[in-house]
Amino acid sequence: MNTKIQIEKPKKGSRYWLRVGISAAVIIFLYYIALTQTDLSYRGSALSPGALLERLFWNPFFDEAVLAKVPSYFGYMLETLAIAYAGTLIGSILAIPIGFLAATNVSKYAFVGKWILNAIRAFPEIMFAIIFVAAVGMGPYAGVLAIGINSIGMLGKLYSEVIESIDMSVLETFKANGASRLQTIWFGIIPQVVPEFASYAIYRYEIDVRSSTVLGVVGAGGIGAPIIIAAMQRSWEQVGMMLLIIILVVSIIDFISTRIRKRLV
Repeated sequence: MNTKIQIEKPKKGSRYWLRVGISAAVIIFLYYIALTQTDLSYRGSALSPGALLERLFWNPFFDEAVLAKVPSYFGYMLETLAIAYAGTLIGSILAIPIGFLAATNVSKYAFVGKWILNAIRAFPEIMFAIIFVAAVGMGPYAGVLAIGINSIGMLGKLYSEVIESIDMSVLETFKANGASRLQTIWFGIIPQVVPEFASYAIYRYEIDVRSSTVLGVVGAGGIGAPIIIAAMQRSWEQVGMMLLIIILVVSIIDFISTRIRKRLV
């Protein structure tokens, strides 16, 4: 005898439709404010989009003045890579103890670590760059500090999540055999988390390379400042050549780091 069990769907009451109505009204109101208070007028430009793209990505290959500056542009790009590398190295090392502090399965004060990481992530790199430029002056040093401090926030969060996902039975085995807390961490946790720590650090370096190109806007070194100066002077051929160099270098780094991360994890 076959019996069919019918599951009755819960009826949506008046409270449900009230919440839906309020949510829809709020969304409509926000869209109304955005569309009516935002200046959407087009003021035009001396250059058409086609002409601008031609000056950015075609003319630089035929401009002798721009081609003569290519070595200096690569020098600025190498400085950007060095800033990102130093900053990522600082952040990846300092994020380890904070990651352990924020991991709920190994720390009694995880809320303190999570609060520190949330506080760091609340500020973008450009804000840290402005602060450090004012503190230590213009140059790559300010960029390294900005990248390093900002990287701690994201890497610390990722590290803590990796630590929280480890096999706790390994730790229990070490404790049962009389291992100290330091020995348990060194021989039980570190071997489990090092591959993912390294993978996240490499991935963060990719992000920091992109970020460090922007930090030059506020005087934190790298290729960002020359791009802004060239754009203000309407030297679009120079801007285009530097953008092409950035695209080329970032693509190479992305390809290499992807291959390395695949081998690590």
